[in-house]
Amino acid sequence: MSIQWRSAARHYLHVLALCCVVAVLTTLMWPNRSYASQLVYSLCIGTVCWGTMEFGRYLIDPRHCHVDADGGRGWPQGWRGLVLTAVGILVGFYVGDWLACLLVGPADPKQGSAPSNNGAVGLYITIAAGTVGSFYFHARGKAAALAAEIARAERDASEAKLKLLETQLEPHMLFNTLANLRVLITLDPPRAVAMLDRLNGYLRATLAGSRAMQHPLAQEFARLADYLELMAVRMGDRLRFTLDLPEDLGEVPVPPLLLQPLVENAIRHGLEPKVEGGEIRVSARRAPAADGPRLVLEVADTGVGLGADGGPTPPAPRDDGGGFGVRQVRERLHTLYGERAAMELVAAPAGGTRATVTFPL
Repeated sequence: MSIQWRSAARHYLHVLALCCVVAVLTTLMWPNRSYASQLVYSLCIGTVCWGTMEFGRYLIDPRHCHVDADGGRGWPQGWRGLVLTAVGILVGFYVGDWLACLLVGPADPKQGSAPSNNGAVGLYITIAAGTVGSFYFHARGKAAALAAEIARAERDASEAKLKLLETQLEPHMLFNTLANLRVLITLDPPRAVAMLDRLNGYLRATLAGSRAMQHPLAQEFARLADYLELMAVRMGDRLRFTLDLPEDLGEVPVPPLLLQPLVENAIRHGLEPKVEGGEIRVSARRAPAADGPRLVLEVADTGVGLGADGGPTPPAPRDDGGGFGVRQVRERLHTLYGERAAMELVAAPAGGTRATVTFPL
């Protein structure tokens, strides 16, 4: 039986506030009794009521209890909750009244040693306060459990959407690579064989580890290195790349295959149309922000750039910013981080294109 002490302490603070209110009301009802005396009686009765209900629910089979917001045992369901409330009120009234009488004496000195709060009015007040308190905690716990259930459902839906996006992305990458391999087979069979060997090793390492919702950024960079080595077999000296990952960011969790579509985009639309090829640089850095530190991931290439047609009016970004790979990256970022994440695809000042992904650390 695991008792959630932090939750119990929060409940008791609410009980203390209710006891103070009850003490004020009873002092107004009986002006001949001091507030201090009424407060002691109220605290003793309220504490015993709270203790009986708070810890009594752990004696009930958890199958008959609601699940609270923390995933623990909540209020008993049905008649069991009503019985626990009644027992808590009766035990709290008689035991708490007796305890308070021992501590400060009778609430009404005119009645001598007889505990004055044992009267019908005192019992009615205890029943009313206990019922209000029980209903408050029951409603509050049920609302919190419902909110937690909604949050879990939303999280499951987000995870399902991410997996759907990822399952669409993996075949897209594979088909592009196979199309490149097909071209290379007719032009240079030995290099095609080398590329096929690279592809075999890459798929073995990537597909086995891409089923998780997130993986360390270092692993994402390792897969990018494998992919770029694979592409280098086909492009030869026309492809050069640099991967810059600070050591302190290696364990930051990111979605699998987050950067690879951007690297594919850079190769296909930036370097391949350029006769001499070019360079791709993938980097990660930490950036300060008003709402906390952010992770900035950048894929920059020295390819043909966004203004490749040389016209007076800058053309739309490659893929119009909405090609399959770029679109998938945007959707995955929005699903995970909402408006807190951003992705930009812009012309680099020195030529080529720069894709920047930013989201909270």
